[in-house]
Amino acid sequence: MDKATKEEPRLSRGFRFWPPYGIRIRTPRLELRLPDTALLDELAAVSADGVHDPGQMPFIEPWSDVPPEERGRSTFQHLLRTIAEWRPERWALCLAVTLDGKPVGLQELAGTDFGVTRQAETGSWLGLAHQNQGIGTEMRAAVLHLAFAQLGAHTVTSAAMTDNPRSLAVSRKLGYVPDGVRIIAVRGEARTLQRLRLDRERWEARRTVPVEVAGWTPECRALFGA
Repeated sequence: MDKATKEEPRLSRGFRFWPPYGIRIRTPRLELRLPDTALLDELAAVSADGVHDPGQMPFIEPWSDVPPEERGRSTFQHLLRTIAEWRPERWALCLAVTLDGKPVGLQELAGTDFGVTRQAETGSWLGLAHQNQGIGTEMRAAVLHLAFAQLGAHTVTSAAMTDNPRSLAVSRKLGYVPDGVRIIAVRGEARTLQRLRLDRERWEARRTVPVEVAGWTPECRALFGA
């Protein structure tokens, strides 16, 4: 038996030091993955083209309230920053959502002290050209599967402004329940944020979107503090 045969199997080339790059989450229409720089540049262009009506602000931090070029650049930098600052005790997985191989939005799953709390939080945005097509529900269902089936989460939380009915409708459809409200300041105005919570039992009861996960390894689990 030669040396190569005796060696333990290694991670795919390119993922040895950051195995989350190998994760692929697939639904009937979508694939979610951590983007390389080429895909990230395309994703930033989707952001630059707009993610909401300029007269509205659906986010707690008004990061999109800048000119298109700056918005695209900040999207690019934000995702790189999440990797640079990643620790098992505090992480944010920002996945490019692709439809027919082209990016349409971003789906985030974040956790703080996940190994203790078993709680994660979702956030997302979708390019204006791709809204009102059911993609938001499908991409959230994909990352919920990762949270509960792969990471072993007990609960996943989310939040949306009370005047953002589409985001709230996605949460209701997937089984989230209200978890209180919070008054916050956005653009110098008071806004009401609706918190939402989904536990494992309700997730299992409300699952309707088929999801497959590839590339999940023990090395990935360690990075998530799971």
